Amino acid sequence: MKLTKNASSNVVSLSAAKTTSKRRSRLLNGTMALAIAGAMVAPLTLVPATSQAEPVRVDVPAMPNFVGLVEAVQPTVVSVRVRSEVKEHDRLSGIPPMFRDMPDDHPLQKFFREFGGKGGEQKKKAPPRKRFDQSQGSGFFISDDGYVVTNEHVVEGGTEFTIVTSEGDELEATLVGADKRSDLALLKVESEEKFEYVAFADDAPLVGSWVVAVGNPFGLGGTVTAGIVSARGRDIGAGIYDDFLQIDASVNRGNSGGPAFNVKGEVVGVNSAIVSPSGGNVGIAFAIPAQTAKKIISDLKEDGAVTRGWLGVQIQPVTKDIAESLGLDNENGTLVAEVQGDTPAKAAGFQAGDIILKVDGEEVNGPRELAKVIAGYSPNTEVEIEYWRDGEINTATVKLGTIPEEKQQASAKQSEDANTALVDSLGLELATAEEAGVDEEGVVVTKVDPDGPAADKGLAPGAIITEVANVKVQSPADVAEQVEKAREQGRKAVLLRVTRGENTLFVAIPLEKGDE
Repeated sequence: MKLTKNASSNVVSLSAAKTTSKRRSRLLNGTMALAIAGAMVAPLTLVPATSQAEPVRVDVPAMPNFVGLVEAVQPTVVSVRVRSEVKEHDRLSGIPPMFRDMPDDHPLQKFFREFGGKGGEQKKKAPPRKRFDQSQGSGFFISDDGYVVTNEHVVEGGTEFTIVTSEGDELEATLVGADKRSDLALLKVESEEKFEYVAFADDAPLVGSWVVAVGNPFGLGGTVTAGIVSARGRDIGAGIYDDFLQIDASVNRGNSGGPAFNVKGEVVGVNSAIVSPSGGNVGIAFAIPAQTAKKIISDLKEDGAVTRGWLGVQIQPVTKDIAESLGLDNENGTLVAEVQGDTPAKAAGFQAGDIILKVDGEEVNGPRELAKVIAGYSPNTEVEIEYWRDGEINTATVKLGTIPEEKQQASAKQSEDANTALVDSLGLELATAEEAGVDEEGVVVTKVDPDGPAADKGLAPGAIITEVANVKVQSPADVAEQVEKAREQGRKAVLLRVTRGENTLFVAIPLEKGDE
């Protein structure tokens, strides 16, 4: 099974047609039809059981009719054609890989030069020609003056953009801005025509509520599917800001950037990705929630880019083991694994091991929630952060910065012949940084027992333990000492602060019972 961003490379030519005045009244007529259809459907009724021995029964209303809804919203949904320049291949691109290392005087070199090898002499004399690729996705109007929302991965790398309306009109568009982290983009059509458009929903849809997806699957254009919201708040590994709606309406390649509507004709999500072993629909699709899209699109419209607040910490969840190792009663909050240098968090005095509980009085439980809250502020905004440290609740006022570009991660070095010491209770073999040939402070993991508790928590050779139970360590003996102290204190787990390349995190490893 793989996760696929569902942009299509299929190209479809739609017949041109003039927009008629009937399209103007379609939105109103569709809304009225939907209201009438809704009045004919009985509301959901819970039937109480007559006794505790009987199960709860539900009277399910008849299947809704989406004809009026579709007639109202379909003119607002468009196909998005993207033309992008293809970079020239290198001089060996016309030669099969198995022949690329042959000597220049080899007879086959002459064959490739004379019969189409792009690295040949004849090809080198011809002036290079630009090559273009064309892909296609979906989008929708959000204003009558021609602003169109789609996915960032639909327009990525594009140089020319064409909007194809539901009636076949082809309109040139320009890219206003795109945001890779949220996978959203905004296009603009310059036209004197007033376009029909839709609005984002103010409220998030409930799980189980109906959704209608409209888009351009496989380049077919104008396709409508229906389903329900299967789940909310999905993290699909696309980024730290993941907060997707999961829907089971049929969504395929080419639906990317298209809207998912509620029964009121409001956009509840922007279709963005699917889970599929084959690239086709299997009933699991993901949409960017309207609440997220509204703010991102507003920023793109105003500035052409999205600026997010930045704290400057590496963070991780507070697990049950970590809470136990710190003596906490619950798993609330977000653990600071590392405070990066020259950052707002550093200036405010935050330290590794702090647990962030609230931002401006609002609870933030987990890295994803904290990241979303901080990113929702503009840079240079001052926020009040409540955090836990050494058994006490503290507050700090932080002036947020601007999120920097992501850095490439490096791997820690390890010496094969390092002298090691065994910490039996953790299932680790350790060495000093000097013994392992590592120019870092801390104790290097040189071997992990695959059946030990450290392996269960994901520790691997090359990781560097810098602290144990909030105490800095420089040798395997230091690690063993702090592990023994944690055991004597009755801890069920010991907390290690570990670095892996440029990443730092806390790992709580369960302790085995000592000899009695």
